[in-house]
Parts: sequence; C-alpha cells; structure tokens
Amino acid sequence: MPPSQNTSRAGRFRRLLGGVAIVGTLAVAGSIATGRYFHAAQATATAAAAEQAVSVTVAMIEPRQTVLWDDFSGRLEAINRVELRPRVAGAILATNFTEGALVKAGDVLFKIDPAPYAAEVDKAAAQLEAARARVVFTQSELERGAQLVGNAVVTRRDYDQRDNANREAVANVKAAEATLQTAKLNLDYTEVRAPVDGRVGKIEVTVGNLVAAGTASPVLTSLVSVNPIYASFDADEEVVLRALNSIADASGKRGNLDQIPVEMTTSGGLSAKGHIQLIDNQVNGQSGTIRVRAVFRNEDGRLIPGQFARVRMGQPKQQTLVMIDERAIGTDQDKKFVMAVGDDSRAVYRPVTLGGAVDGLRIVTTGLKPGDRIVVNGLQRVRPGALLKTEIAAMGARGPQQASNHSNQDVVQR
Repeated sequence: MPPSQNTSRAGRFRRLLGGVAIVGTLAVAGSIATGRYFHAAQATATAAAAEQAVSVTVAMIEPRQTVLWDDFSGRLEAINRVELRPRVAGAILATNFTEGALVKAGDVLFKIDPAPYAAEVDKAAAQLEAARARVVFTQSELERGAQLVGNAVVTRRDYDQRDNANREAVANVKAAEATLQTAKLNLDYTEVRAPVDGRVGKIEVTVGNLVAAGTASPVLTSLVSVNPIYASFDADEEVVLRALNSIADASGKRGNLDQIPVEMTTSGGLSAKGHIQLIDNQVNGQSGTIRVRAVFRNEDGRLIPGQFARVRMGQPKQQTLVMIDERAIGTDQDKKFVMAVGDDSRAVYRPVTLGGAVDGLRIVTTGLKPGDRIVVNGLQRVRPGALLKTEIAAMGARGPQQASNHSNQDVVQR
C-alpha cells in the first residue's frame, strides 16, 4: 500500500477518536448538570416542606377580675370543750344520754343521789323559819323597850341590849337564807347538766360508783360544741398582711375580719364557707407564721373537731389578674414558658412567672400582657420561630371556639 494512503487512514482514525471523546465529554457534563438540577429541586422541595405551618389552638390574654386565694393546712377545733365533773359528792344513780349523741344546753346527763342534799334543804329551811321568828320576837321587844325607856321604867342599857338582839336576829335571817340557797344549789348539782349545746363523749363513770366533788373529782364525760366550728391554721406573715391590707379603709384603719372569705375542705370531702374570726397578735419567730382561725357553720354536725382540713383564705376585694390555661405552660429546666404568637405569625418563646391557681387557670405575674395570644393546645409540636396556623379558642375552654372577628385559618409567620 502506498505511504500516502496509510497516512490518510491514520488521520481519519484520529478524527474519529476525537469525535468520540467530545461526545463523551458532553454526555458527562450533561449528566452532572442534570444531577445538580435534581439536587437543587429536592432542596427547594425540602425547604418548602419545612415551612409548612403547625396547626395549633391559641387564646388571647384578657385580664380577669377574681379573688386571690392562698391554701393552707389546718385542723378543726370545737369552740367550747368541756370536761364534766361532779360538783357534789355521792353515788351515780343514772345516766340520761347516749354516748356520742348531740345534746342541748341544760339537758340532764348524770343524776347523783339527791337524798342527803334534799335533807340539807329541809334543815336549812327550818333554820330560816326559826331565824325569822326570832326577828319578830326581838322586834317586839325593841318596840316595848322604846316605850319603857321613855317612861324611865327600863334603863338605857336594857334598851340597847334589846336593839342589839334585834340586829343579830335580822343578820341570822340573812345567814339562814344563804344556807338555804347553798343547800338548794347542792341539791340542783346532783343533776349534772350540759353547759352548752354539743356532742357528748363516752361515759367515764358508770351507775353505782361514788364520786367526790371539786377539781380533783373524776371526769364523768366530755362535751364539745358542734355549731359553729373553728378551723385553725398557720399562715405566712406576708399573706396575712396582704389580707389585712385588703380590708383597710382609706385612712388605713383595719376593717372587720369577717370580711375575709375562707373556704374549707376536709379529708373526707366535706366543704364549707366561712370567714376569718381571729388573727393572732404576734408572729412565730421560728416559722415566720401567724396563727389564724376561721369559723364555719356546722348545723348538721358532720364536721368533727380534730379533723384535718385544707383551708383557702381569700380577699374581700377582687383583683385584675392575667390568667392562662395550664396546657399553655411549658417547662424549660427550672423555668416556665409559653409560646406567644408574634406579629409575623411565628411562635415566640416567652418566659413567665407563675402565681397560684384560680378556677382551673394559673396566674401569671410577669411575662405576659393583655392582648397577647398564646398557644394553648399543641404546644409540644411548636418550636421557637415555627410558622403557626391558628385556631382561636377562649382561655380555659376544652375545645376550640370560633372567634367572630378572627379567622380560624389564620397563618402566623415568624
């Protein structure tokens, strides 16, 4: 083959290889460009998905007029507590009550043998009659002596003796009357009566036993009053001062304690409403508390002295407070927070300081103001800065509630 022909074939082969290389390069470049396009589209789709709004229920902060309450632990106490003891000695003849029953003031509970004391009454009555007769006699003698001394028949000394005898007789009548009164009292004391309305305890001395009189005598039974009843508790001095300030007038003078409302619930579920009856006159230096006593009606006698009770002390005047639903409160380590709805419709982290609970809502002392909107349902799905899709509800409502001037499809951005 001629050399020129070989050279021509080699050139064509080189050109063919060059074309293949160019086509391959273009294919690779196209593949890379296509991959970049799909990655960019996927990133755009991911970003769009990340901006999907979170559906939540929100409520607007509205200040409320309410009574601020403080909770304490206390015990019920009887207003009157009596240990019945015999005032005269003798044998117990009868018991006239059922143990644990309600009795009225004046009811006869025990009867002591009255015979010796009835005899003393008769004896004292007879002595009184004798003393009165002696007065009549000495009075007539004195009048006769007055006539005779005027006629100089008797001496002045004799007249003075008659006058003295009459005076002694009058005094003896008074002494006899007092003796008779004492005898009647002792006879009356043979009937041991209830001094107040209340509930009696168990019988400590049964029929047939002899009892002595006085403070060393045995207790026959105990009696506690039932209606009304006290509940005593220890309150922080700051709480007490706040309550006292709430009943002070414009001049600073303290008002009546019965203006301070109190609610009480026993461990058995019984409840009652009352008012403060006593605030002690000094603060306990060790605990920093003041003894407080409230009074409650107890007509049915179901509240029993000694029972444990949860006591809530309020204030007579309502206060304007910011209160939120418990579901709106989140915990961040040792802090409490809520998620508010910002002007750009995105969630805003708001630390808050909480107070007590009132009617199922929590008081917020700092961190929120009237007009703020906060997430009350779906808080666990919300992060700071998240886009929110809100549904309006009333604060404290358990279900969503449409607001007339708000759209329940409002998208909040932040």
